[in-house]
Amino acid sequence: MSGFFAGLVGAVVEAWAELRIHRTRVLLSLIGVAVAVAAITSVVGVGSLAEQAQRELNERSGGRPALLAVSAYSDTGTIDAEDFQAAFDVAVERYSIDYTSRNGYGGRTVQFADGATEVGIITSDIDYAVMHRTKVAEGHWFTEQDENRLAPAVIINDEMWKRLGSPPLSSHPVVEFTGQSDIVAVITGVMPPQLYQEGYYEVRMLPSAWERIATPEELEMNTPSYEMWVPPALAEELTELLKRDVAGALGEGALVDVYRQDYEAQLGGEDPYQSLKLVIGGVAALVLFLGALSLVNISLVTVKQRIREIGIRRSFGATAGRVFFAVMMESLVGTIVAGFVGVIVAFFVVTNPWVVDNVAQGVEDLPALPIEAAIIGMIAATAVGALAGLLPALVAVRVKVIDAIRY
Repeated sequence: MSGFFAGLVGAVVEAWAELRIHRTRVLLSLIGVAVAVAAITSVVGVGSLAEQAQRELNERSGGRPALLAVSAYSDTGTIDAEDFQAAFDVAVERYSIDYTSRNGYGGRTVQFADGATEVGIITSDIDYAVMHRTKVAEGHWFTEQDENRLAPAVIINDEMWKRLGSPPLSSHPVVEFTGQSDIVAVITGVMPPQLYQEGYYEVRMLPSAWERIATPEELEMNTPSYEMWVPPALAEELTELLKRDVAGALGEGALVDVYRQDYEAQLGGEDPYQSLKLVIGGVAALVLFLGALSLVNISLVTVKQRIREIGIRRSFGATAGRVFFAVMMESLVGTIVAGFVGVIVAFFVVTNPWVVDNVAQGVEDLPALPIEAAIIGMIAATAVGALAGLLPALVAVRVKVIDAIRY
């Protein structure tokens, strides 16, 4: 075993010495290999950024995988909200589910300085932000302290904040709801600006806060729905179990619907960037192929110039395998070095702020250069080296000793 490693080290050192002798020609041929490896690695890395950006965008609307939505109806009348919540809580505890949210809708009239306007109200629990990657532009999302506020904590959209005059949240601005009883709520957060929301006003609050200000009629008319974040591997099994358990707890006539609403269920596992990655990957593969052809040409020329040397080595006892391995290692060492340089270039490309801002703007979990991207780049470089060194190595092995010495 020690002899094998000694021979391997010797072959690598010898290959590196030969590369230094022919460094100008070898460098020109390896530039194409390095560029191609950088292109392939960058495709994988930038594709990972784009996938993460698309994933987080989808998770903000449909939720993280796997997000199960639970709703209940009755063919004999309305579902009692308290019974529904009790049945849901029992199921959550039974299956040890950590993240859940009770969601609902409502409406209220808000008194602005220039008049009163009807606004929509969305209710959701604290865990909703984690399950949907919800971000606020100003202030903060709901916390446990907000559950105990006497004046409800609300998060408003950017359009409504502007109409209020964009007051600093440090001044504890309020929203006044008018109706059967006037309610003053404290603004604790502002949602980021959204397209196509001009003139649309939205308020978010905790379900417990909505229950304190809503009328019995409003609570009865708007039965809440529930969401839970579960492991994707258990989603299908839990779907059937939740239907059975919640429906059984609600009694005869209850219709319970449980389904996945996250993006993975909607896309069916398809990659929206697959076509783009295939096109760019094809171009990178073409560049890699041209670099390999150039390297083969340089290697053949180098072998022909070394025919006399190879003949002398064979006459002194060098085996055909040793000669084959030495010539092959020259290509392998060169392309591995070129591949390493290409991976480093790809790292700087993928982590460039301009690339990140244009491909993955607003991404929370920004991925580093994926390990698989570097592995793919190095495998590609090694494969090119092996293919480029195979033909010259075969030529070197087939050289006859006597002819080589006379060359």
